[in-house]
Amino acid sequence: MGRRGLIARHPVIFNIVVIAVIAVTGLYMVFLALAIFTKHGESDKVPDVENMTYTRALELLHENGFRVDIRDSVYRDDVKPGLVIEQFPKANSAVKPGRKIFLYINAVHPKEVVLDDVNHPTEYAMKGISYRTALAKFEELGFKNVRVVKVLGATDRVVKVLANGRPVRKMQRVPVNAQIVLEVADGRLADLRDSLQNEELRRSYMEGNGEADMPYPHYVDPDADYSAASVETPSEAPSEPAESPTPSASTPSEPQPEEPEAPSQYLE
Repeated sequence: MGRRGLIARHPVIFNIVVIAVIAVTGLYMVFLALAIFTKHGESDKVPDVENMTYTRALELLHENGFRVDIRDSVYRDDVKPGLVIEQFPKANSAVKPGRKIFLYINAVHPKEVVLDDVNHPTEYAMKGISYRTALAKFEELGFKNVRVVKVLGATDRVVKVLANGRPVRKMQRVPVNAQIVLEVADGRLADLRDSLQNEELRRSYMEGNGEADMPYPHYVDPDADYSAASVETPSEAPSEPAESPTPSASTPSEPQPEEPEAPSQYLE
């Protein structure tokens, strides 16, 4: 009666005690389950599998109780294809038993990318864009062997892209280790066009003045109107009559025949 009477007199305190006991028991069970699940206090060292073949690295990791996942495949010219380039976690790291190890493998074939994704397969890739933009894109895509060659053109725009000596078209895939030659216009064609226009203006101007054989002027204004209709032709001066040659004093005059005298009207 004493215990039941105590519970009857203080039911709130009794309920609080019961709740506290249940909470503590539950927390203990949770921590115990976590310790068992996470293998608390247990650890294994990760073996070094870098520069191994993928097959050998997979066998070694499985022998030590680890799981394996290929994170990515990259391509490097200085590493043999199929070798492990990098691993995570690193070698000799203390990790939980059975942890997943991520591997980065050197690809057997180099990565291929599209330089120009505009759907016009008959046109040259990257034609007409600025060569600085083209260089930035090659660097972003991972190309290392890019050479710029200047060709005759009007602007500093891309004319053609060659990969291993062959022209690249739009939508065409190119390996990132290809030898790239970027043909860029040098702007000399615009200067040549201006020179030809100045020459035509000069000839038109000279023909309008009747001076086609005169030497090239030092400067011809390309904005001026040098057409033959706009050039005033100087009027011709009236020709003066030729003076008759005056006989020289030293030249003897020819003898003139004497005229017969008229008969006198009066006879003596």
